[in-house]
Amino acid sequence: MIIWGIFWGAVLGSWFGGYGDFGPFVGGILGFFAGLSLRWAIRSAIRTELQAHATKAAAQPTRAPQAAVAEDPPVAEAPVAQGLVPQPPSPPPTTNHNPQDADDAFWTGELTPQGLPRIPASAPVAARADAPIPPAVPRKTAQPAQPNAVELAVLAAKNWLLGGNTIVRVGLVILFIGLSFLARYAASAGLLPVEFRLAAVAAVGIALLVVGFRKRADKPGFALALQGGGVAVMYLTVFAAFRLYGLLPPLWAFGLMIAVCAASCALALLQDSRALAVAAFAGGFAAPILLSTGQGSHVGLFSYYTLLNLAILFIAHKRSWRVLNAVGFVATFGVATAWGALKYVPDHYASTQPFLAGFVLIYLATAILYARNTPTKLGKTVDSMLVFGTPLVGFGLQAGLVQPFELGAAFSALAFAAVYLLTATVLVRRAQASWRLLSECFIAIGVGFATLAVPLALDAQWTSAVWALEGAGAFWVGMRQARWMPRAFGLVLQGVAMLVFMSGVDGGGLQVSSLPLANPAFIGALLIALPALLLAWWLRQPLPHSGSAWAQGYARVEVLLPNPAYLYGFVFWCLAWWLEITRRVPGLEQGQWPVPVFSGRVAELLGMLAVVLSAALSMVLGLRTRWAVATWPARATIGVLALGFVAQVVDGHRVLATPAWAVWPVVLALHGWMLWQTDRWQAAGTEGTPAQSAPRFGWFHAATAWLVTLLLADCLWSGIGKAELWRTSWAGVVLLVSAIAVLMLLALWAGRGNQPAARAALPWPLNPHAEAYYWLAALPLAVLVFGGALLAAVHSSGHTAPLPYIPLLNPTDLTLALALGGLVFWRRVLLAALPPPARSGGVTGRHALVALALLSFIVINTVWLRVAHHFFGVRWDASALFGSFVVQTGYAILWTLLALSLMVLAHRRAQRPLWLVGAGLLGVVVVKLLVIDLSNAGGAERIIAFIAVGVLMLVVGYFAPLPPKSQPKAAAPAEPAARPLAPSQPETLP
Repeated sequence: MIIWGIFWGAVLGSWFGGYGDFGPFVGGILGFFAGLSLRWAIRSAIRTELQAHATKAAAQPTRAPQAAVAEDPPVAEAPVAQGLVPQPPSPPPTTNHNPQDADDAFWTGELTPQGLPRIPASAPVAARADAPIPPAVPRKTAQPAQPNAVELAVLAAKNWLLGGNTIVRVGLVILFIGLSFLARYAASAGLLPVEFRLAAVAAVGIALLVVGFRKRADKPGFALALQGGGVAVMYLTVFAAFRLYGLLPPLWAFGLMIAVCAASCALALLQDSRALAVAAFAGGFAAPILLSTGQGSHVGLFSYYTLLNLAILFIAHKRSWRVLNAVGFVATFGVATAWGALKYVPDHYASTQPFLAGFVLIYLATAILYARNTPTKLGKTVDSMLVFGTPLVGFGLQAGLVQPFELGAAFSALAFAAVYLLTATVLVRRAQASWRLLSECFIAIGVGFATLAVPLALDAQWTSAVWALEGAGAFWVGMRQARWMPRAFGLVLQGVAMLVFMSGVDGGGLQVSSLPLANPAFIGALLIALPALLLAWWLRQPLPHSGSAWAQGYARVEVLLPNPAYLYGFVFWCLAWWLEITRRVPGLEQGQWPVPVFSGRVAELLGMLAVVLSAALSMVLGLRTRWAVATWPARATIGVLALGFVAQVVDGHRVLATPAWAVWPVVLALHGWMLWQTDRWQAAGTEGTPAQSAPRFGWFHAATAWLVTLLLADCLWSGIGKAELWRTSWAGVVLLVSAIAVLMLLALWAGRGNQPAARAALPWPLNPHAEAYYWLAALPLAVLVFGGALLAAVHSSGHTAPLPYIPLLNPTDLTLALALGGLVFWRRVLLAALPPPARSGGVTGRHALVALALLSFIVINTVWLRVAHHFFGVRWDASALFGSFVVQTGYAILWTLLALSLMVLAHRRAQRPLWLVGAGLLGVVVVKLLVIDLSNAGGAERIIAFIAVGVLMLVVGYFAPLPPKSQPKAAAPAEPAARPLAPSQPETLP
């Protein structure tokens, strides 16, 4: 390599006249360092691989001879004379059959095949029989610091110059430079004709070859050095005769260089010299470039390179010379790339395609032959440059050749995939474990090209579909072979397929196709979903692996993937149907926009139905296979139904409209069936005990009750719309009425199961979800009823058109009465519950009772406001109502009546706190009379207010005096705790 670098440096130096006679000398020095660096790079790559194999081999434990003796059965001890223990004779030195023999060591710096200096084996040391054997203590050796690039270059130069026959090497360099000076001097002085000078230089080269060949047996290192110098001189002579002096025509010069190359190759094979072969082929590959005039044919160039590569293939069949393979690979594809970039036109395709295919096949075979001839303890050696570089560089050139052709790159990728997969199949059928690594590399390359062919030929949807199927296939292969890398590749390919598919979907998810179900969007999404579901099925149980550290790390991730993989597949299954539902067909006329198959309202309903049906099918699959994750989509249907309802309301559609009235019963029935199957599933203890699962699944039942409330309100709104009552009080209480109805239904229906004994006798779903209905589902409804009643009481004017307004019998007053009754009844159901629901103290405590009393007070007051609005003509706004003396007079009388009622009730029940509340309200009436009503001078309202309040206060004083304070009781035996109230039992205040 270094000799060849000196030669090329001298050639280049002779081309540039800036250095005069020193041009070849300067070029030779630069060539020396170039060859040195190239040799260092190649040797570093070889050394790294061999050291890695040596480290693995050294890591395997070896048995000491003493251990083998210790394991033998004990025998009778024989007397042993004191002295040296006899040792077995050392084995005779074996002949080294490694292709890198002594003459190659001359060119490689005297390195062993492992890339390390040769260490002589130590002679066996005699041991005394009575000497104790010390225990083996592991030594901790520090790793030496790795030298940097500069140190490695200096070391390599030192090894070449001082290793082996240093004098010969220095002499060759000096001789080469001297010949160059002699040729320059003779030319400048005109001493001899140029033909004679070139003939003399050629004679020196031939003499070096002859002498070196004759000394090959006596001094192989010296002989190879002479022959290498002779080859360099012959190449230089032919080049000078053609390029510098024009003494040879191109064809003759080309033939002479071929002859030099052939002779050098023959000498290399005859003497088993890798370095000489590298020098010969380097000159052979450089000959067309050095002798080119720019007018030659590419067919002749590539034909010549084909012959050289066939010669390299022949040598690879006999020798494992990796450097020679690298020289041929770099030279062939480097020149081909340069020619393609500078000279190729589409008209050259037919004359260049066969050569490119031949080059790829030659170096594919070379990689196989190199692996066959280089066995190791770990199997056949893989030359990564030939194995991976050949397809990468070859396909790059192939893509440039077929660029003008449609789908040319796709078919080329398929051809590469077929070649490598077929080769891998042949290697696998050899049934030899040593070929496993190479066959796996070829399989990976073939699969990679097959994967690459898809996007080169198809659009995003089809590409993602094929990649998803390919990922499933790779995962299946890895599962069958207990290998983690194909499984990881399959999972990664699934994710890439998803990204590619989503990038090809329109912003709105709408696809234009006239074919139902047979369009790229539907099939693409479906072919992503099905492999994902299949992967989830395979991942249910932990899969075997090789047990390596990487495999164990991957296995820890893989066990987390079954459930996400199934949900991922289910989502894409639903997405496939959504894309089909939202499909558009092309317009009938040119330039017309695509027309959707279904309208927006129908598409929303069909999408909701498709998701719910898919969840039901998944539930069936989970029940039949006892696959827990397959039952999970059923739990998300309540969210899908709620989303469908919201989308329907936003678009202005109603539940009772066509075709919603036919879809909603179906999806609700399916949802109820899935709730039932989910409860059966958890009752069987599949996901924990029923006691643990009931509260978690109870939320789905509660959410169903909320959805029913919204659906009932939507039905009532439909009736309001058809009757055109949007501007009346009928429309204002629709949602409140539906909430009251569902709240009462839950209290009556689920309240029967507010105690464990009663609940056990009830059917599903009250057993076990009664509490979920009368507490979880009813609590938000109760809050809605309370807030809705407060808002309706304050804001509703009681407009009942087309019916006349009747106090207490209009929609507003009736709804408020129902709201109060429903809240009271629901609260009593909670008071009777055993055990009471968690965190229900805020509803069953005294604060909730006070809130109900305040709501009742507001409702009663607003009844009078509506009466004043309709019968006395008071305008319905806050300022007009507050400023009306009719309203104020009515308030005075109404509050006095309320106070009278409270005080009479408190007197009869002897509840002093309740009587004080009535007295406080009566006091407020007196203050109101003095502050507000007294200002109405001369008004009849003031007279009526004072007289009525005075009379009612007399009645209070007569019928409801202040109850006496309760006397403190003496110590008495503790009474048993009071039983819970029944829903119909009255509640008293202390």
